[in-house]
Amino acid sequence: MNVEQAQTKSQQAITDLENEIQEKKKQLAALRSTVERETLQDYELQTWDGKSVKLSQLFGDKKELLLISNMGKSCRYCTLWADGINGFTDHLSNRAAFALVSPDDIPTQKEFATPRGWRFPMFSDKDSPFRFDLGFRTDKGVMPGAMVFTKEKDGSIQLFSKTFFGPGDNYCSMWDFMDLMPEGHSTWQPQYNY
Repeated sequence: MNVEQAQTKSQQAITDLENEIQEKKKQLAALRSTVERETLQDYELQTWDGKSVKLSQLFGDKKELLLISNMGKSCRYCTLWADGINGFTDHLSNRAAFALVSPDDIPTQKEFATPRGWRFPMFSDKDSPFRFDLGFRTDKGVMPGAMVFTKEKDGSIQLFSKTFFGPGDNYCSMWDFMDLMPEGHSTWQPQYNY
């Protein structure tokens, strides 16, 4: 086998694997819809006005709510995800209610998010059992991720799906771009400013 044939074979293997990953993503989405939904209490969060807001109120006129669970100002990776998600704000908000929740208090959220130009609604779950009950806070610490809730006709809130974020995940397009590069993403860490 000459060099050209080897490159063609490698490129075909890459294409085949990319197609397999896309098929697996479809299977994952279908599998998520089969999981039994959990009915939740109507948790209270804090708004930037310092008021309490119920989880049910975050839906607005939508039937679905996508809520990003962010670790707050202390996490450079969570900042990277939020910076990226910020670009999708209008698109996501058109499809479902969309917001971000972090354990930071409101002054810290404002101080950090405003100069970064984050346009999505933010709420604090600092004094709420919300994050702990949904598995995003344990005795070992806080984890970032995303949750999708549905609001049923009777007004109840159900957890449809949830996932956790981590370097290399499907929720930050940066990783895929970096993995096109020779060293991939494993040797790089995000910074707050460059």
